Amino acid sequence: MDTYHIEITDTFGGEANYSWKKDFLVKANTARGAITKLAKSEGGGWRADWDSGDTVRYNLGGCCVCAFVSYIPESAVSSYNGIKTI
Repeated sequence: MDTYHIEITDTFGGEANYSWKKDFLVKANTARGAITKLAKSEGGGWRADWDSGDTVRYNLGGCCVCAFVSYIPESAVSSYNGIKTI
């Protein structure tokens, strides 16, 4: 399994606003698998918005909230100390 960093924040006018932010580390096989694990743990109905290849953006249905899911190489996981792991 790979490690993914998920960054959740509010949106304003459809763009990430960062008036607040939550971070999670998730072990999953894909970015979609990571957001599914997040939804099971924290709730939500996430829908993919765009995929840049390195990062996938998901929007939370009915809310002004988005999530960015990024793959983290194993060599860099230790630099994400203190982030909640799901």
